Amino acid sequence: MPPTVVDPAHEREHRRWTPTKIALWAVIALLGGAGWFMVAIWRGENVNAIWFVFAAVCSYLIAYRFYGKFIEDKLVRPNNRRATPAEYAYDGKDFVPTDRRILFGHHFAAIAGAGPLVGPVIAAQMGYLPGTIWIVVGVILAGAVQDLLVLVISMRRGGRSLGKMARDELGLVGGIAAFIATLSIMLIIVAILAMVVVNALGESAWGVWSVGLTIPIAIFMGIYLRYIRPGKVFEVSVIGCALLLLAIISGRWVAESGSGGELFDIERTWLAVAIIIYGFLAAVLPVWVLLAPRDYLSTFMKIGTIVMLALAIVVVRPVIEAPAMSEFASRTDGPVFTGALFPFLFVTIACGALSGFHAMISSGTTPKLVEKESQARMIGYGGMLMESFVAIMALVAAVSIDQGIYYAMNSSGAATGNTAEGAAQFVNSLGLTGVNVDAATLDQTAKDVGEASIVSRTGGAPTLAVGLAGIMHKVVGGAGMMAFWYHFAIMFEALFILTSVDAGTRVARFMLGDLLGGAHERFRDPSWRVGAWITTALMVAGWGSILLMGVMDPLGGINTLFPLFGIANQLLAAVALSICLVVFARKGHRWILLTIAVPMLFTAVITVYGSLLKIFSSDPQVGYWANHIAYRDALAAGETSLGLATNVEDMQTVVFNTAVQGSLSILFVVCAVIVMIVSLWRTLQALRGQNILDTEDPYVESEYFAPSGMVASPAEKELQGRWTEYLGQHPEKDLAGGGHH
Repeated sequence: MPPTVVDPAHEREHRRWTPTKIALWAVIALLGGAGWFMVAIWRGENVNAIWFVFAAVCSYLIAYRFYGKFIEDKLVRPNNRRATPAEYAYDGKDFVPTDRRILFGHHFAAIAGAGPLVGPVIAAQMGYLPGTIWIVVGVILAGAVQDLLVLVISMRRGGRSLGKMARDELGLVGGIAAFIATLSIMLIIVAILAMVVVNALGESAWGVWSVGLTIPIAIFMGIYLRYIRPGKVFEVSVIGCALLLLAIISGRWVAESGSGGELFDIERTWLAVAIIIYGFLAAVLPVWVLLAPRDYLSTFMKIGTIVMLALAIVVVRPVIEAPAMSEFASRTDGPVFTGALFPFLFVTIACGALSGFHAMISSGTTPKLVEKESQARMIGYGGMLMESFVAIMALVAAVSIDQGIYYAMNSSGAATGNTAEGAAQFVNSLGLTGVNVDAATLDQTAKDVGEASIVSRTGGAPTLAVGLAGIMHKVVGGAGMMAFWYHFAIMFEALFILTSVDAGTRVARFMLGDLLGGAHERFRDPSWRVGAWITTALMVAGWGSILLMGVMDPLGGINTLFPLFGIANQLLAAVALSICLVVFARKGHRWILLTIAVPMLFTAVITVYGSLLKIFSSDPQVGYWANHIAYRDALAAGETSLGLATNVEDMQTVVFNTAVQGSLSILFVVCAVIVMIVSLWRTLQALRGQNILDTEDPYVESEYFAPSGMVASPAEKELQGRWTEYLGQHPEKDLAGGGHH
């Protein structure tokens, strides 16, 4: 049997610094420095979007090569002689060594949801500079570190979930608090993801038709691969991409036909009901029927569209329309979302810089599929850098469109009256420097993108679609292709988000099954169909009720709920980093723990502070309970309208919604604070040499080889050739190829 690791001498030779390497990294550093100078310091007449691409990409390359490697060497210390769960727990279903390139795509598809698309668009209210800095710096020092470390500690514990690791590391109290926090936060995350889809497709016959067609397309692909042409992945990929293009093109025909336009021009409440039904069915159907082919389709579109947009920005070089810092950076009454820059910028831009949802994936399917420990940096750290780049592209698209159009699209319907005239009047009344829009411009923009209206299309997704269409039509197709590119972007975003809706529902269903398993053991068995239907129905009822509450919110559901989503998501990240802190403290680390403690404490401060503002602020624009009391007292005084609520029914809705939102804020912050306090106590104990636990699985010697990076080194290629020959002679050792161990 060939060796399972490359000769260290060969690896050192491969990593040796040469004049060519030094010159290459010097060029990358200079180009990145120039990009940051133009984005952050230059205050000329305008800033070109191309500098955002250079600043971000160069920063990611440097971070991956140096800071990611530093974290890997000092904390992770990968050992390729140690078998991963994919090898020693191989079962051909959940535990399977998976090619690192395929797994990178799978992991990215799982973590990339609405957050990196929507958060930066909403946060553009503050200007382009605060969001850009947080997205890039935050991912390097916090988000990518969390994803890498959670993946590693789960991988060394048999692929255990975050909740189970919290119970093992923190004890009963911390474990219960962590479980309540993770389950309840998952519900709010899935609800907001679904709301983004509703707002993107509401009253859009073209969008509803095109996105709706992706469901039968995905089912057809699943049947094709399973029964018609098993294993023909390239073949079904070509068919799937062709059908997607047909779905977009045919959407215009349907929308422009009288009966088709009426049939698929669906009101948002009914769209929400349809997505609730979809979420239930997608979570209970076998994975191969819908989820697997939809994920496969979305991976193509996710990475392909973002790379295409980045190249188009380099070619078109659009000018940034937004200021570096807007008036709302120092105010709390923004029309897109309320609250000050600190802390609400950091929780609005959730997944693009740091995301607790990722910890659920990094301790979910991914650790059960990794071939070698040394691949964790590429998948965990590198995958998060890719998501951050998605966020930068979304931000650039949002700040490159006319700012009058931006505010008209992202202000609530109650403020704009859902008319072009009302939107123009409202936006112009904001008194923003250089921002002026008229109804004719809004109507023409809607016509250009093939929509009846773009007014109050909140949620970020339609704004990103307008920005993408505005850039892409200058590269391909001209002005006549604006509508195509807009609806291409809507389909791209819907696919992006729906994968997280159904995957999140499945994760929540499994978590609830573990909890109910204490009362009835069969709930822990995912193959028990009765239990699967019950747990799925309960979870869908949970996030579905929050979705409907947001859709019918007169204050604009996404405007009031997205800060809660961001806070919940970042609280979950603080919980994940807290668990990492305890684990690595118990392994004897000291000062290097600052690389975990600093982002954990920063995240804890901004999210707890944001939670306290949402709970205790006396400003109704910010605090849920202040808003609740204002509307409740107005109703008691016999008033029939207040603020954006124009009738008694709307006022009653606000009273109910703010009570629910305020209560959820209290639940999230209490559970998260308990987890963080317990974790800090366990960390201090470990630093004193007390209560040292080793919860890792026993060491198993590996009998398997795989390269570490995306591209194999010369020494790895040589050893891979020897392994290919060996596995040809011993197929029972080929775990990834379907053998048995």
